[in-house]
Amino acid sequence: MVTGDNHGTARPVLGISTGDPAGVGPEITVKALSRPEIYERFVPVVYSDRAVLEDALALTGKFSVLRAVGDPREAAGKAGTIDYVDAGLLGKGSYEYGKVKAESGNASFQYVAAAIKDAMAGFSAGVVTGPISKEAINLAGRHFSGHTEIFARYTNTKNYGMLLSAGNAGGEGSLNVIHVTTHVSLRKACGLVTKKRVLDTIRLAGLAVKLMGKKTRRIGVAGLNPHASENGLFGDEEARAIIPAVKAAKAEGLDASGPFPPDTVFVKALGGLFDIVVAMYHDQGHIPLKLLGFRMESGSGIFSRVSGINATIGLPIIRTSVDHGTAFDIAGKNQANEQSMIDAIAMAVTFAEHGFAAS
Repeated sequence: MVTGDNHGTARPVLGISTGDPAGVGPEITVKALSRPEIYERFVPVVYSDRAVLEDALALTGKFSVLRAVGDPREAAGKAGTIDYVDAGLLGKGSYEYGKVKAESGNASFQYVAAAIKDAMAGFSAGVVTGPISKEAINLAGRHFSGHTEIFARYTNTKNYGMLLSAGNAGGEGSLNVIHVTTHVSLRKACGLVTKKRVLDTIRLAGLAVKLMGKKTRRIGVAGLNPHASENGLFGDEEARAIIPAVKAAKAEGLDASGPFPPDTVFVKALGGLFDIVVAMYHDQGHIPLKLLGFRMESGSGIFSRVSGINATIGLPIIRTSVDHGTAFDIAGKNQANEQSMIDAIAMAVTFAEHGFAAS
């Protein structure tokens, strides 16, 4: 969904779920939306509780008018005003910063579920998500391993992939990685590396670079084993699954190549040889992304930069997210960096601008 402002330009409407109220999600949401320029490209609608947003504004010292709306169609998208859909679940004092509680987990789940429902109804183009606590949502009886699985369930999507991007939100100089497997044990991940699953992920990689508006769509595929097995010395997954998948992708016209040794393929991507890398498992892709996007002040334990986004590719709606967790250790201290939320918003807008609905 897009809306027109009084200058006649169209901006996509995007829901923002604030994540766990006990974490930093509400804080980084109001910090991001305190920047007037961010409204130039999209119309935000926040899914949360009024008390949670009031607390976040008081914590950060930011000023915004809170304006309740029934759904995204009522949003005005004016700088200085936060349009929000009130979940009506939590009041002041009913949650505690930094504490894992079922009440907070349930609230975070309800925020994102409502945002997905409205996007599926066509009231918005998609959802940008703040961080949730997997432990808290499971305490609340919502048994999901993460946002990705929630979106897959509530959009009835079977084939989807986790995309990470760091450095310029998918633009020039960014590192973009999509995963064959994510939230499973390493032992199980190895068994899930099949020709079909790798090929499906290569196809999703092609869709991802299209949505990012890249002129080239070069896909580098990582191996699973050290040295990409070195011709079978260190495993057979490359010969049995990955190489056949790359060949099949090429036959479909996709610009895919590999498998490449996992310890160099990301360097090659940063060097401009690939627009996206297909990683075989969670940490294989996450470690280089966070090394690029995160910075910690020496000896302080405080992150001076938390940049990067997480997106789910293959859904019927846009979904992007911050690439960090609830940060319970600094929640309520006004220390959270909002850059990842800004990056996630920018990526969602880019997806909308490059014809997401037609993808």
